[in-house]
Amino acid sequence: MKFSAKKALFLSLYVLLIAGLASAQSRRSTKDTSGDGGTILNVVAARANGSTDPIRAENIFLYENGIEQKIKNFTFDPSPARIVLLVDNSQTLRAEVETLKNAVKEFAYEIYEGDQVFVVAYDEKPEIIQEWTDDAKKVETSLNTFRKQGNPYLFDALNATVNEILLPLMPGTRKTAVVVIGDGLDRGSKTTFEKILGELQTDNITVYALQLPDRTGGAYRRNQPKAGQVITELTEGTGGKIFDFEQPQVAAKAICDELRKNRYLLSYFPANASSFDARRVFLIGQEGITVRTKNAHPPNVK
Repeated sequence: MKFSAKKALFLSLYVLLIAGLASAQSRRSTKDTSGDGGTILNVVAARANGSTDPIRAENIFLYENGIEQKIKNFTFDPSPARIVLLVDNSQTLRAEVETLKNAVKEFAYEIYEGDQVFVVAYDEKPEIIQEWTDDAKKVETSLNTFRKQGNPYLFDALNATVNEILLPLMPGTRKTAVVVIGDGLDRGSKTTFEKILGELQTDNITVYALQLPDRTGGAYRRNQPKAGQVITELTEGTGGKIFDFEQPQVAAKAICDELRKNRYLLSYFPANASSFDARRVFLIGQEGITVRTKNAHPPNVK
């Protein structure tokens, strides 16, 4: 199937842009995600008309730094998901404790058989509210420990989530996701935004968000992105999606459905791209097919 003229023009402009960016990339090592010299991407793919017909490798096109890549395999991933619900419970967040609880509960009742959730609340420190479970009643009971205090150290909480909760599941578990429930504000983390975004991309962890209004009103943030930009870059950078906090049931159902029904694994051997360079990733589907994946393989900075 041919691209529409609009898509072809967009793709041509994108390739030219990325080719220019690629020449300026620093030469640093990047982590191999497949163990055999190849690379694996987690991909969300769906047909716009709602059809459940399988999507195949020939229906999508992959580019790294503006160079088209040959896809080795593209297969549906029916495996169970492991979802960390990361909840901002800092003092000034524009949400009541009860509404935060209700948002978490929706996920406990929407997950599929085999899926499990892990609940973490954070202010200056992340706190485990509920360890891995598929028991909705257990999740509900655990939420009684929610309270609002202190400042939001989001980046530190994400760092702890990746390294202490999700990495121990790997490499056996590939379908991992973090759902950030908050506005994206960070006030005081030792972990930088660039570092945690790079870790999430390197380890193929998808970030979704139930986004609240920015409590700072979009105020300038020294040495880090604004709260709203944090949410945007975390989700777009890892192949996730943003949902409205005011519609938690819609968000929970959409996220759980997507993880179970629309997740694929794409494997390929990067061509014409140095393994020492950061690599920009761009994925496009044929007309009528929507696809999402992370937008970069970051350099592995030691």
